[in-house]
Amino acid sequence: MSHLHPIIAITGSSGAGTTSVTETFANIFRRENVNAAFIEGDSFHAFDRTQMKERAAEAEKMHNKNYSHFGPDTNLFPEIENLFRTYSESGTGKRRLYLHNHEEAKPFNQEPGTFTPWEDLPENTDLLFYEGLHGAVKTETVNIAQYPDLLIGVVPVINLEWIQKLIRDKSKRGYSTEAVTDTILRRMPDYVNYVVPQFSQTDVNFQRVPLVDTSNPFITKDIPSPSESIVVIRFRNPKGIDFPYLLSMIDRSFMSRANTIVVPGGKMELAMQLIFTPFIWRMMERRQSALLG
Repeated sequence: MSHLHPIIAITGSSGAGTTSVTETFANIFRRENVNAAFIEGDSFHAFDRTQMKERAAEAEKMHNKNYSHFGPDTNLFPEIENLFRTYSESGTGKRRLYLHNHEEAKPFNQEPGTFTPWEDLPENTDLLFYEGLHGAVKTETVNIAQYPDLLIGVVPVINLEWIQKLIRDKSKRGYSTEAVTDTILRRMPDYVNYVVPQFSQTDVNFQRVPLVDTSNPFITKDIPSPSESIVVIRFRNPKGIDFPYLLSMIDRSFMSRANTIVVPGGKMELAMQLIFTPFIWRMMERRQSALLG
């Protein structure tokens, strides 16, 4: 952790909704005039799309049915830790982009599923903002979770997470239900061992819970809307959180535990704005004090 070079990390699996959280933070940064260096977790995959397909096929031949994007063999965990450490110490580091589709790849004259070259982070940024799979990973060899000043988990209930992934991959990537289901099953051991434990490290978790039947996510035709959901927000340390204020500002919200507030699904962005804007104020105040000191 660093007062001079703070880090915010959003962690959650593919289809969890971390991108929407990133957009909310981008709005806060823009409104509060915060200059953030953005890091995409996908850029720390170890292999590009073609290489990953080749290695997955090789793993299948070796009867390894659990080779996935979620584990340490396919991600650059030491490089994420090194980036966080370097930024917290000096406000510097290296990043690259993973180009998901033709629209992202076209400006770089590259193919989708490839990485841009590594480059230096912009100079004189106020904070580092990471969004991806592994912002709070701890293993026997790395401890990424020790560096962020604010760790946020985005964790829909599992059926909803699967529904979001199924519909996204089928509609935007042309995958079949069978192909997406196979991916979900293949990732499960790494999901359990490397993604789920992170949510015990996070400072705040947002868990969206549908209020409609999602018993069989593999036949669902649409994603439950925000109005058909609630969001459970859990604070690891509720000290300093003004729950009466949040309850007064968010209609139909309530406390389910001493460290947990529940809000309507459509109020999730408002809740994030109300919760995290003071966090950003405090970070920038500490940074300004460190700069002057």
